[in-house]
Amino acid sequence: MSSTRAPADIDDPVEYFIEDLTYHGKTSRTRESYERVLRQFEAFLDETSTPETATHRDCMAFIHSLRGELADSTVATYAAYLHRFYGYMTEVGAFDGNPMTLVVEEMDETIDTDPARRDISIPAMRTFVSGITHPLHRALVVTLLKTGMRVGECCNLDLRDVAIDDDELNEAYDLGTRPVLAGRPNSVYVTPDATVGETLNDEVRSASNKRKRSTVIPVDDELARVLKAWLAIRPDCPSSADPLFVGTAEGWGSRLDPQAVRHIVERYARDAGWYRTGGGATENVTPHYFRHFFTTHLRDRTGDRGVVKYLRGDVADDIIDTYTHDWGNQVRETYERNMYSLLE
Repeated sequence: MSSTRAPADIDDPVEYFIEDLTYHGKTSRTRESYERVLRQFEAFLDETSTPETATHRDCMAFIHSLRGELADSTVATYAAYLHRFYGYMTEVGAFDGNPMTLVVEEMDETIDTDPARRDISIPAMRTFVSGITHPLHRALVVTLLKTGMRVGECCNLDLRDVAIDDDELNEAYDLGTRPVLAGRPNSVYVTPDATVGETLNDEVRSASNKRKRSTVIPVDDELARVLKAWLAIRPDCPSSADPLFVGTAEGWGSRLDPQAVRHIVERYARDAGWYRTGGGATENVTPHYFRHFFTTHLRDRTGDRGVVKYLRGDVADDIIDTYTHDWGNQVRETYERNMYSLLE
């Protein structure tokens, strides 16, 4: 439910948006973060411009003003807040358009194109995966490489988020029970709703999902096989949320957190000569590198930037709706036709 005021009666768009965030159940901490950023943007605009009349150049100038003062990840967060504000105000009819769309697309291009990172071929990555024999470790690495999700998103997966068309698994576990997965076997759902310190599916989360919109990602035969091998030995979990990935050593049966996954990946990357203390992002292979690998290779194989952006969870509402409504043809067929093989 949104504010009862008609869009034409809005005197303070920022206040209107923050008020609606309350109705949508956002926490006070989230609302305060949005308001701080939006008020900063409002103050940045000159006297002749307002959030309603701001152009994409105004938005670009604001984002540019943040660089050098804030970390890149913080700049990206500010841009996401502003983009969501404009998207919502456009949807309710208060604004005529979203000037942040072009800005965010340009930022995505910069993120997607990262020639400074280590260049690893698919055959080399296949050899790397073959050296991982522990079912949990292999499942984590293959999931990250096959889905392009962030490490926090991987840790936040529950059994209800994973649909696998396998009679043995479905007899043993309640898999893929989310309604959005009905009719979409062999797929995984990534929610945008997970936030550090907030409760989701009756469990307080230790990582946030930074996705702009919910995404359904196909699960191919290789990923299904490694997930089945992992679930065959997965310890019982005390959490009613039934996390997909739980500890098998320290933290037995408890949901893995991003730091644990980073340590696992670092171990194998060091053994492969792909990680050096002090090496930095341009040299070291980390869970985030797998997202880069997924983006680069799948984009090159498909030639379809839209599908890759959908799978990454980066795209705006109008584009993502296109793929959501025709998911089978637009996403699954493209994914299955072009997904690289990782198992020898």
